[in-house]
Amino acid sequence: MVYRKVEVIPHNPRWKKEFQQESQLITVALGQNVVTIHHIGSTSIANIYAKPIIDMLVEVKDIHQVDDCNLAMKELNYEIMGEYGIPGRRFFYKLNTLGERKYHLHIFKINSSEVERHLAFRDYLIVHPKEAQKYSELKRKFAQKYPYNIEKYMDGKHSFIKEIEGIAINLRR
Repeated sequence: MVYRKVEVIPHNPRWKKEFQQESQLITVALGQNVVTIHHIGSTSIANIYAKPIIDMLVEVKDIHQVDDCNLAMKELNYEIMGEYGIPGRRFFYKLNTLGERKYHLHIFKINSSEVERHLAFRDYLIVHPKEAQKYSELKRKFAQKYPYNIEKYMDGKHSFIKEIEGIAINLRR
C-alpha cells in the first residue's frame, strides 16, 4: 500500500508556464530523440481541481535511447523509474523543495496507443466542460475520502476515466 498525501486544489494558471519552462529543460536533456512534449493531466485543463503535479507526456523517436539520458535526467533532479508498470514507457518524477512531487514525466514512442489515450482524454475534457466539472468533483470527493491513500484515490477515478477515454478515442476515429 502506498501512502502519499492526496490533495487537489483549484486550477492555477501558473501551471502552464511551469510546464513550458520544465519542458525546455527536458528537451535539452533528451536531445534530438524528442518529437514533442504535451502537457497532460488535470493541470492542463482550465477550471478543474487538480493535484498540484504537472504531468508531461513526451513522444520520442526511440524509447530505448531514453535510457541513455538517465544521467542528464538525474542532473535535473528526476527520479528514474523505468517502465513503472506500463510496458514501453519510461517514467520519471521530480520533487519540489518541500519534498512533494511536482512533475511526472511519461515518455512513449511516437504514435503509441498510450499517447493517443492520454491526449484523447485531455482533449475531450477541454472541449466538454460539464464532463470536466464532473471529473473535478469526483477528484475532490476521493481526495477528501482518501487523503493519504493515493491508490484508493486512483481507484475511485478509474471507471470515470475509462468511460471518458473510450468515448474520446471513438470520437477521434
